[in-house]
This record gives sequence, structure tokens and C-alpha cells, in this order.
Amino acid sequence: MKARLGLTSGFAGMLMLSACNMAPVYHRPTQAIQNSYPADTASRNTPAAQAASNLGWEDFFTDPRLKALVALALKNNRDIAAQLDAVGVARGQYEIQNASLFPIISAGGQGLFMAPSDTAGFSFAPGVGEHISTLRLYQTSIGFSSYEIDLWGRIRNLTRQQKETVLNNVENARNVLITTVSQIGTTYIQWLADREQLRVTRATLASERDTLRLTQLSYDNGETDALTLAQVKTQVEQASAYEAQYTRALADDEHALQLLVGSPLPSTLPEPAPFGSQTMITDLPEGLPSDLLEQRPDVRAAEHTLLGANANVGAARAAFFPRFTLTASEGTSSLQFRKLFTPGAETWSISPSISIPLLTWGQSEGNLMMAKAQSRQNAAQYEKTVQSAFREVSDALTARETYTTQQRHMDELVAQSQQAFDLANMRYKAGIDSYLTTLTQQRTLYQAQQNDIMVKAARFQNIVTLYRALGGGWSQKTVSPKVPAQTH
Repeated sequence: MKARLGLTSGFAGMLMLSACNMAPVYHRPTQAIQNSYPADTASRNTPAAQAASNLGWEDFFTDPRLKALVALALKNNRDIAAQLDAVGVARGQYEIQNASLFPIISAGGQGLFMAPSDTAGFSFAPGVGEHISTLRLYQTSIGFSSYEIDLWGRIRNLTRQQKETVLNNVENARNVLITTVSQIGTTYIQWLADREQLRVTRATLASERDTLRLTQLSYDNGETDALTLAQVKTQVEQASAYEAQYTRALADDEHALQLLVGSPLPSTLPEPAPFGSQTMITDLPEGLPSDLLEQRPDVRAAEHTLLGANANVGAARAAFFPRFTLTASEGTSSLQFRKLFTPGAETWSISPSISIPLLTWGQSEGNLMMAKAQSRQNAAQYEKTVQSAFREVSDALTARETYTTQQRHMDELVAQSQQAFDLANMRYKAGIDSYLTTLTQQRTLYQAQQNDIMVKAARFQNIVTLYRALGGGWSQKTVSPKVPAQTH
């Protein structure tokens, strides 16, 4: 009993020594980015009361049809489903690795039946010549075998690396989620824009066909020359070509939405809101560039990869030190089954062992060299991810400023083009100018209307892009700013 207590105490002491960790102390890489976003938005580079990343997509989008499409995508999108399954795979691998920290306890029992030879010397009692015809041995045991005592943190660092892999996959899933929400928003806005283009084209085509009908009558009556008739027909054919183009674009947009949603678009979807009413938020608070480190899932995923590589260095370092393993069991044994569970049948064993690496022929050194290089590589990739995120937000903010100005000028251009066309048409009908002036002004008006719709679509899509660039779209409901994003 004293020997058992001594061995048990020694085992406990070795477990206490396993607090050693060979992993280097982690320091987040210094970011080579500016302290503020572009100068034209510097006045708003202050911490926001409600970060865009915590703004739920159900509150960001106001169009009921768009909300329904996003909700369908969260159920049916194949990219989201595949990434969630990747999280499940990583979690399973973590459970497997984490189990190495603990001894695998097993219980068993066995019986041995053996017929000894005549010269084996087995007998019932000393001096009795009658031999045993069959030897019986019964045993039960519970214990563990070849359990490595993690003195240097090798197993714990491998477990930490796998944990960071799980967290990396979780952030990748969030990134796929916000990307899908953003893609649905931008594709839906493009669908609305193409609907507007088709509406304007059909209105222009109807007007030009009416003009062609009147011009044909005038030509048949000798009141208009063939040049004017040909010019009107040119306009009709051009508008008809645009009608086919936007009809095709509208179908392509619907196909893209079906792919993002992951199923055919149901006929019960709500009616779309007017073009430009997809979100009431046009001035998202961007906060500070340092906020991106916590808001962007791709940045967080890159840091988890870096943390995992840091832990892998610790595991590679621990491989240079001795490994201690332990095998222990306790049970009963008896030659008679009826005495198998009596106090006198108790038995136990403890077998510690040590393995000291002497000559690995460069294997351990190579593993450490590779682990350090991977850590440096992941650090560079993390810094590049942060820089790319900063640029993406900066581009979106600059676009927000310029699209607002461009939209104002485009609205004025459409108004002036409409006025010029009306005046030219009045002068043509009054016989002051030829139809060429009216034709030119009609083309100018139509092009201005097309460009105006394109700029509006780009402006509205930019709002959605900025929402994604700031890490928004992962939550359906708005999250309290007091709760860190990583806890959700």
C-alpha cells in the first residue's frame, strides 16, 4: 500500500510539472496601416456608438423582398452549408486531439485455461503426487496504457493549434455568411436597376414607335423626306436592341439570385420596394481603422491561423525533450472464480517509462525550422489581410463621397436633357429645326437616363459593400454594442 501511495504521489507530482509550455509568447503583429481613413471622411473617424458589424441585416435592409431572399439563402445556400460542415469537421478533430491530454481508461476481464505438461510440477499440495489436469486463471482490470505525461506542453500546444483551427473555420463561416448577404444585396439592387433600365427603354421605344408611325404617315403623304424616316427607324431599332439586352440582363440577375439563395425563387415573395429604398441607412459609422481587427471575420480568421502556428512552434520545441509515459492498472486475479472478487485477490501495477531523443538525424530540427517559417508566413499573411481590409473600407468610403456628388450631377443632367429634348421636339413640330436636332437630343436624354440608373445602382451597392467591409451582415438582429462580437 505504501508503494502504491508513493507511486501515486509521484504521478501527481509529474502532472503538476506539466504546466511547462514551450510556445513563444504571442504578440499581435504591428499593423502597417494608417491611423485614419481617407481625409475626406476624417471628421467621422471616431468610435461609433453602434458598430456596423453589430447591425443586424434585418435592420439594415428595409425591402421586404430582399429580407425574404436573405432568409432563404441562410437556409439553402450551399456555400454556407459547406462551411458549417467544415466547422463540424474541425471540431471533431479538436475533440480527438484534446483527448490525448487524458489517459484513456479501459476495463476488461479474461480467463486462462491451460493443460500443463507432466513435468510442469503443478499439484494440489506439496508432497501430493496427483497433478492438476487443467490450470485456470481469472483476471479483471481497469486502467490505462502508454499515457504521455505532457511535461513540456507538446500535446497541449497541438491541442491549442487544433482549437485555433476550429475558431478559424468559425470565422470563415461568418465571412461566407456576410459575403453571401452582401452578394444577395448587390445582385438584388442590380436586378432592380436592370428593371429600371428596361422600363426606361420600353418607354423610349414606345415613344419612338409612335413617332415612327406619324413620320411614316407624313412620308406617305409627301410631307417628310426619306432621311428623316430613316433616322426615326434607326432610333426604333436601337431601342429595340437595348430592350433585348436588358431583358437578358434581368434574366441573368434572377439566375444569379437563385444560385445565391440555393433554390428557385418562390412566387410568394413580397413585392419589391421602389428602386433606392432597399436600406434607410446611407451613412454607416465606420469607426476607427483599429476596429477592423475585431469586426472583420477574415482578419480574425487570419489571426487564429497565426495563433495556431505559434502553438505549433511550442510543440516542435517540446520534441527535443524526453517523453514520459505511464501505464497503470488495478484489478483482481484468482485461480478460483469464486474468490475473484475477494479482498485477497486485489492486484495492481504501475509502469513508468522515459524516452530520450538522442539522434533524430535532423528530424526535430527540421520540424522546428518549418514551424517557425510557417509562423512568419502566417504573420505576413495576417498583415496583408489587415491591409486589404483597410483598403477595401477606404475604397468604399471614397466611393460613398464621390457617388453622392456624381448622383447630384447626374440628376441635373437628366433634368436638363429632358428640357432640351422637349424644346427640340417643339421646334421640330413647329417646322423650325430638322428632325436631326430632336434625334440628337433624344439620344442624349436616353443615355443620361441610362447613366443615371447605373450611378444610382453603384451608389446603393456601395452602401451594401461598405456594410460588408465593416464586418456587418453576420447577425439577423442588431447586437448590443456592449457585448463583444466574438461572444456571439
